[in-house]
Amino acid sequence: MSISSRVIYLDSNATTPVMPLALEAARAVMEDDYGNPSSVHSSGIQAKAVMEHARKTACDLLGSENGKLLFVSGATEGIQTAVFSTLLALRDKLAKGEKVGTDLLYGATEHKAVPESLHHWNQVLGLNFNIIAIPVDHAGRHDLAFLKAHLATAGLVCTMAANNETGIVTDLAGIEALLVDHPAYWLVDGVQALGKLPLKLSQHRIDYSLFSGHKLYAPKGIGLLYVHKDAPFTPLLAGGGQEGSLRSGTENVSGIAALGAVLEALSDGHTFRDHATLEKFRLRLLDAVKEAFPGLILNAPLAQSLPTTLNFSVPGLTSKELLDLFDAADVRVSAGSACSAAKAQPSFVLQAMDLPEWQAASAVRMSFGPAVTEDYIEEACRRIRVCGDALRKTCMVTGDIEPLPAEGVIQLSFGAACTWIVADSASKQCIVIDALPELIERIAKYVRCQTYTVAAIVGTGSHAQQDQTNQALANLLADAYTGDLSSDFSSTIASHKSACALQLSPTLTLNGITLGEKFFAQLNLVNAKNKPVFLFGDCLADDIKPSQDKSVKTNFAFCGDLFDTKNQAENKMPQNQQAMNVIQAELKSYIGEDTLLCAAHDFDKRLVTMFDHDTECCLESATVPSAKLHEFIATHPGTILVDVREPYEQQLSHFDVPEGSEVLHVPLTRLANGVERWLKQNESKTTPILFFCRTGGRSSQAVQCLRRLGYENAWHIAGGLALWQH
Repeated sequence: MSISSRVIYLDSNATTPVMPLALEAARAVMEDDYGNPSSVHSSGIQAKAVMEHARKTACDLLGSENGKLLFVSGATEGIQTAVFSTLLALRDKLAKGEKVGTDLLYGATEHKAVPESLHHWNQVLGLNFNIIAIPVDHAGRHDLAFLKAHLATAGLVCTMAANNETGIVTDLAGIEALLVDHPAYWLVDGVQALGKLPLKLSQHRIDYSLFSGHKLYAPKGIGLLYVHKDAPFTPLLAGGGQEGSLRSGTENVSGIAALGAVLEALSDGHTFRDHATLEKFRLRLLDAVKEAFPGLILNAPLAQSLPTTLNFSVPGLTSKELLDLFDAADVRVSAGSACSAAKAQPSFVLQAMDLPEWQAASAVRMSFGPAVTEDYIEEACRRIRVCGDALRKTCMVTGDIEPLPAEGVIQLSFGAACTWIVADSASKQCIVIDALPELIERIAKYVRCQTYTVAAIVGTGSHAQQDQTNQALANLLADAYTGDLSSDFSSTIASHKSACALQLSPTLTLNGITLGEKFFAQLNLVNAKNKPVFLFGDCLADDIKPSQDKSVKTNFAFCGDLFDTKNQAENKMPQNQQAMNVIQAELKSYIGEDTLLCAAHDFDKRLVTMFDHDTECCLESATVPSAKLHEFIATHPGTILVDVREPYEQQLSHFDVPEGSEVLHVPLTRLANGVERWLKQNESKTTPILFFCRTGGRSSQAVQCLRRLGYENAWHIAGGLALWQH
């Protein structure tokens, strides 16, 4: 394989690089045998010969003598053609008064192309057939009892040979045994099986099967559709009559030649690894992953899955965090299918397997192709272990590496819900605000790794069952927790060694505690009963003894859902703007208008807000194309580049910094600290700030946050490091 020496690509179930022999076959067609196969002159005949040689290779490999094998653009076209043909046939039989099944059954873990095609053609043809998902068990295997119970009314059954996310191999023999004497048509998605599983179509009663070249080292845009000789067929594409009038359109001869070359190599004995070798490679990867991520959970049993696929979840870490981590080390993995990952949703495959929600939201898939080499796997294992080291150094997992200290305000989230931590490295203390049950193990692990103590665990009354969550976190922390779970924070203040009176305003003094040179206090508003606000900021006076009042400046206010209209009803907050204005005015009178507000929910990914700063940012005007980065820096002297990736990514990633530029590392989870500093230090807001991350997603959040707060000289790099360093 020809692939960048910098990249370890472990996402072969999504796509593969094109093999040199496939490239050469395609190049030969484009340079020499470039004739139109429908032409009758020599060049056309030569191109036709290339195409038919590839078809014979595919027929011999797949055993398709019982039907037709068509070249199509890929698996999706094959699925569309098969579904379209089947539904038309069922409709015609119904029109003739024949008794046919009108239920369309598909495996609950099928690629989305299958159910989407069923729904599309069912609607377009106006059939109103029932579309029913066949359940799967916790291992992802089809419920054959369910299938058997529904066969009497089934017209079409759609299953895959092997799952693209988990690698689970389907019990095709068990399904076939149920279908052997049944008239329902059977579509089998063979995409992930090609090159990994033996599949002789003539030995089964399969009506349709489809394959995609780019999953096996051929180019994108070429695939195969098998149609059994007794299965109905209606062309999806009509036109010039190519492919024996079964699939019109000038053939992709270069892609066909490339696919044929790959299929020929399957039987040469050296291009592709055998099943035992692939299993050995997977076990080595698994050992490295377990070492890097203690406590990981496999989402699919190895014995029932492809030897080229691993799917796992790590407690306390989301899929996105793991993908960002691997990407920083130039290891490419995925959170599921490429199509689903693009929508940033939990894996529907793992949800169908009824795995816990956190597993579905934290899953990572590693997949390699059957032509992988031992050296490649060895380098992959080395980098995976390096990823584990980076997590330990940043306290994402426990270990014996000296961690980077936590400091200031840290924002953690689960979905739109937020937990906040304020930390002081000098006193090695922190406070947890609005803890979420999904995050408490991660928080406890982080605190122990940092060897910090937790002075308080408090809540703004914005999350359900907050008292139970706080108690659970305190139990996990054990001796690292030194506070009290009293909801009014007063017990913690009374017993804390740095308790003191805080002069918040000329008319208000609060009891609070100090964390190094910072203070933390609870403010109870008259107009928002049982919805405390927690304040964090600077102690202004020097050399004042703990027993004396301290003048303070509030930098952050953790205000729960006081100003979040989406949660007002649920949390019994005032629902009219007038009441909201009263609460806001009261809070502003105590803390000033330039305090950063930290909410318990962040549906719009605003990160932090301020009073009277809610101007929307036009992202397009704040975006710098990666190709124009150097031009931008040249025309904006003094630009500060801000890396908003997380510390574990920054530990792994190395990139070329534009000459004369300063780079700051301010992770998005700690961006509140940077925002507070930039707004304070740059009152004129003239220093150009340019955010970047891996792909541009997090940097776009950062720039919109800063611009909304009035800092107009802020931009971000489109496409992030993925395009900038390409």
